[in-house]
Amino acid sequence: MSRSAPYQPLLLRILHGVSGILAIAAIITGFLVYNTFDGRFGKILIPRINAIIDIHGTIAVFFLFVFPAIALYSFHAGNKKLLQQDSLQNLNQVGRPIWWVSLQRIANTLMLIASVFALISGRMMQEEWLPTGELNHIWYYLHLIAWVVMVVCLAIHLLMSSKVGGLPLLISMFLLKVRPEDSPSNWLRRWRDWWGNLSENLEAGNNLLLRVVEVMVVVGILTAFLLPLVAGG
Repeated sequence: MSRSAPYQPLLLRILHGVSGILAIAAIITGFLVYNTFDGRFGKILIPRINAIIDIHGTIAVFFLFVFPAIALYSFHAGNKKLLQQDSLQNLNQVGRPIWWVSLQRIANTLMLIASVFALISGRMMQEEWLPTGELNHIWYYLHLIAWVVMVVCLAIHLLMSSKVGGLPLLISMFLLKVRPEDSPSNWLRRWRDWWGNLSENLEAGNNLLLRVVEVMVVVGILTAFLLPLVAGG
């Protein structure tokens, strides 16, 4: 008997959908930028898109403004899908269900970290570097590394989601069903409740490693917003 699709919170579906579309678009256009102006590590023969840097940069800016919301949701409401205290040691149990789950959690966490590095390094790059052949800047190399990590983590995320939850889990992210308690009219009240109990929520999580990663991501987000202004000044 086939399993029914599990219910996913509406806010998660919205944030996951918007950030996922922007992240995939940034990954694709990022490769096109590399393919057009670099190609040292391999390239494909496709028509040149002269405005691809501007397109990639515009998508990245939208992702920068959406990313804090999905990061905040992931570290709190969705923290069970991220790195747990036993995730690394569970990698020894190859082939067992906990191995698949742990691998997905690690990949999800690394994707958040790689996204931050991609945003910071991208914001610190200059548009004229690649068109003029300046390919050896450290920020560009960091951007390439972050791109590779994001691609790998995205692939693991999709594969492990399929393995752990199967087709019903994948379908659940696209369903339009909304439960009454999940209505947008309740979001403000739930946000106030969560913020009012923030210290208790953090203590209840009792996951120091994940808290460290969260601080890194939050600092990285602030850096992505502020560092270009400081550097430009």
